Amino acid sequence: MTRKNRQWVLRRRPEGEIRDGDLELVETPIPTLPDGHVLVRTIYLSLDPTNRIWMSDMDQYMPPVEIGAVMRGGTLGVVEESRDPNVPVGSVVLPFTGWQDYSVVPGAMVRPVPRVPGFPLTAFMSAAGATGLTAYFGMLDIGQPKAGETVAVSAAAGAVGSIAGQIAKMQGARVVGLAGGPDKCRWLTGELGFDAAIDYRSEDVPAALDRHCPKGIDVNFENVGGAIMDAVLARMNDFSRMPLCGLISTYNEAGPRKGPENFQQILMKRILVKGFIVIDYMPRFAEASMELVRWVMEGKLKYKVHVEQGLDNAVASVGKLFTGAHDGKLLVQVSPEP
Repeated sequence: MTRKNRQWVLRRRPEGEIRDGDLELVETPIPTLPDGHVLVRTIYLSLDPTNRIWMSDMDQYMPPVEIGAVMRGGTLGVVEESRDPNVPVGSVVLPFTGWQDYSVVPGAMVRPVPRVPGFPLTAFMSAAGATGLTAYFGMLDIGQPKAGETVAVSAAAGAVGSIAGQIAKMQGARVVGLAGGPDKCRWLTGELGFDAAIDYRSEDVPAALDRHCPKGIDVNFENVGGAIMDAVLARMNDFSRMPLCGLISTYNEAGPRKGPENFQQILMKRILVKGFIVIDYMPRFAEASMELVRWVMEGKLKYKVHVEQGLDNAVASVGKLFTGAHDGKLLVQVSPEP
């Protein structure tokens, strides 16, 4: 009997929030495995704000997902069949195969994951995966926090922000996180060791920044954009740095998007603003991954994962990224772990 593969395909480009009918769950047969390829069963699917960018036709760092194509996404899976002698059956791998049960990919395009006793596979999708790498390079390569400096992190309880703030603390910086809700703020200051947390939903953000950052801000790890970025930008010091990781507050907006209201601050304060995408650093992934794994195993780097169940729930789950109704790195478990 031919095995079926469920796939979410893009049917139309969302206008504003993702709605019913923008994507469709379809069934297709699994194709024959060519030489040099492997069949990967998806275990975990990563849901990320950039999924919304890929659905649009805006200028972006990768080509938009084409109408009728499988929705793009990072995955962790297990090799169930192999025609590549270098990738044995049973290997746990990190392909980039999208929102589907199975994928046929060249063996050379999958990155094997080591099975470390006591180290969860979900860590390779969060603190020791692409989100950890994003925080690592953005904070250390661009932000370059120094002992005694003040670092602000927006979306600080999110997958990337929570790691970025902890890395800044390791460098001896004072870290102030902005997050939505008292529970997330308590997690930042209690378990992660942030020096202060601001609940942007219930607090006056500019006043709270003045209170917690009396000497100004030296590094702003920016994930949100909009009014929060404006408030932080107004308080940045001379020669401060802004790793620009994301602008999630604008991704569901239709039409032109406003820039910072106080853009002149970048000139007057000589602020370094650098946008970056984690794939820019691909040649250095191995070195950073080893460091991140070590920090997690030593208990220096803490993280949370929020796992939704079932590929059929992927579309409903991705909306949680924009409402804050998730806690940590958002994943969908598509099939059981081996």
